[in-house]
Amino acid sequence: MALQRRPMRPPRVVEEPYRINGRILARSVRVVGENVEQGVYDIQQALELAKSQALDLVEISPNAVPPVCRIVDYSKFKYEQKKKQKEIKAKAQKVVIKEIRFGPNTDDHDFEFKLKHAINFLKEGSKVKAYVQFVGRSIVFKERGVELLQRFAKGLEDIGRVEAEPKLEGKRMSMFLAPKVVQVKK
Repeated sequence: MALQRRPMRPPRVVEEPYRINGRILARSVRVVGENVEQGVYDIQQALELAKSQALDLVEISPNAVPPVCRIVDYSKFKYEQKKKQKEIKAKAQKVVIKEIRFGPNTDDHDFEFKLKHAINFLKEGSKVKAYVQFVGRSIVFKERGVELLQRFAKGLEDIGRVEAEPKLEGKRMSMFLAPKVVQVKK
């Protein structure tokens, strides 16, 4: 039995995020960079300026009139851009949603226990999704679910705010709470 060979895929072409040197389409560009007199130059003059310094002409703002180009080492420029993107990504906050489940007949002790957990979640900075799960015929007691969730929100009003009021979706009534933003007075 002969083995069949899979057809080779063509190599992936990586799209460059910036136009450089000969790929810049504009006739005249605003040139910025170190050791360069800033101003509007003809594209040929700008390319010669970059070539004389053994650097690249990189189009950094293509939508400006005229487009803005920087004379810089392109590989170093790409490295710095990647580094900036990583920093931005690291600083971005990731939203964590913690869920707390109730039944329509949740006991006071269980309610207090879950309320304490929700307080800890909100202090950590997480959002809380509290929901009442109706099982079987308990869907008849929808008002109990609303009362329970409103009591829950009232217990958390010091450290959390209601983002979404109680809403029934199928056999589940849910509401969202987010931590209150503490404003520092100057």
